[in-house]
Amino acid sequence: MWRFIDRIPYTLLIILSVFLLLAPFRPMPHVVEKLMMLKNGTLHRPIDIFDLFYHLTPLIVLLMRLYRDRTRN
Repeated sequence: MWRFIDRIPYTLLIILSVFLLLAPFRPMPHVVEKLMMLKNGTLHRPIDIFDLFYHLTPLIVLLMRLYRDRTRN
């Protein structure tokens, strides 16, 4: 798994992270909406949980890659 993550270019991870964090651009990004639902305790439906995970996945992979590169050197 780590080899696969190590081969993903940072540029692609950054672009995907920004795009999915801001998508859809109107009226409100899904990540903001789902995090507000999580804060309010209304994030119950499986589709909403999946949607939050889907939009955060590139950011999680980017953070894993950054952590791995920092600890390896």
